Amino acid sequence: MACCEFPAVAEGCDGAFTVDSSRITFGRGCLAEVGERAAALGMRRVALFSDVDVAGLAVFAVARDSLLAAGLDVVGYTDVHVEPTDVSFADAARFAQEAQPDGYVSLGGGSVIDTCKAANLFASYPADLLTYVNAPIGEAKPIPGPLKPHIACPTTAGTGSEVTGIAIFDLLSLAAKTGIASHALRPTEALVDPDCTATLPAGVVAAAGLDVLSHALESYTARPYVHRPAPARPSLRPMSQGANPWSDLGCREALRVLGQNLETAVHDAADSAAREQMMWAATLAGIAFGNAGVHAPHGMAYAVAGLVRDFHPSGYPPGEPLVPHGMSVIVNAPAVFRFTAQVSPQRHLEAARLLGADADDADLDDAGEVLAAELIRIMRAVHIPNGLSGVGYTESDITALTEGAFPQQRLLQNAPREMTKPVLAELFRNALRYW
Repeated sequence: MACCEFPAVAEGCDGAFTVDSSRITFGRGCLAEVGERAAALGMRRVALFSDVDVAGLAVFAVARDSLLAAGLDVVGYTDVHVEPTDVSFADAARFAQEAQPDGYVSLGGGSVIDTCKAANLFASYPADLLTYVNAPIGEAKPIPGPLKPHIACPTTAGTGSEVTGIAIFDLLSLAAKTGIASHALRPTEALVDPDCTATLPAGVVAAAGLDVLSHALESYTARPYVHRPAPARPSLRPMSQGANPWSDLGCREALRVLGQNLETAVHDAADSAAREQMMWAATLAGIAFGNAGVHAPHGMAYAVAGLVRDFHPSGYPPGEPLVPHGMSVIVNAPAVFRFTAQVSPQRHLEAARLLGADADDADLDDAGEVLAAELIRIMRAVHIPNGLSGVGYTESDITALTEGAFPQQRLLQNAPREMTKPVLAELFRNALRYW
């Protein structure tokens, strides 16, 4: 949608939007460039962040050897917790404070990249964890200054963390996710190498891919930027600006690419082209939501993941109960988009078409149902559980889920319709089962 097709600027709202992104290098084999790129950023002592599983893969050796070949001193941290917590963030920050690197490289999924962001932050500007955490859970104080250079190298096609200024974690005391959002957290560079996804299990590809879908779909249907209150000064313009002409470009293309490639990428690991396309969709959606913001499905997902009891997803390491991030988001999505469609039915229908739905003759009044049906079809095709009931929740959990989601105001206020507690409760209820 072009600028002139957006609504007029509402009274007291912002008539401008800002486009930010990390420097991006995309292509097979580009991970081997990390040493030269780190040296060019002035790094001499590099903290290489990863997790224990990625550390055992060939891609870790590629990154480490490239850094060493560039003459850099490398100190490794491979204790990243999958789905980070306040405790694991603190552990990583202590490592960074002791190691005193002058730059960071993260190699892994969103958990690794987010943990590296947090370590860089708290080693640079030590403070209580909640100092920089989003309100109302934390104090939301601004980061005092620039961080050390960080090159993010994703190994999953999903989170988009390599191009955003967001770091998400579980706050154990609340049994809910929250995060830190700041332009300062955005990695300096991103090396997006599709070869890094070659060995991912189908379940991980599915969950990560549905996170991509949610990033694009939520950003495309978010409150328009011209309906967001104007900041007191330009430097306070948030990253979650609402749907805007720039983010729309990335959202539409990400939805189209995902609609054509997700199922193949999940079911045929040998189809390297499909997985490369998924990596491209993830990059496009990451840039888009990094400038527009997501809304209710993600806000609700933080409670779904934080309150998990005994669910263990296919394709993930055994151990602690876990609802993977993309899965925790998509189980809410059909219910949410049935609710939000009345605000912008054209966008909801267009999104359904881009994903592959035959919606050319659909009535605008049916936009929410058409989009929800396409999402449910995709969920079933890639073997995602049947709504909240599929990951262990029942009607008796609705109140706790609602209480866990409502503090996510940074996300909920970006939704096109008001997300009160009664609305959230009804959305969770409608998300219990879809088929």
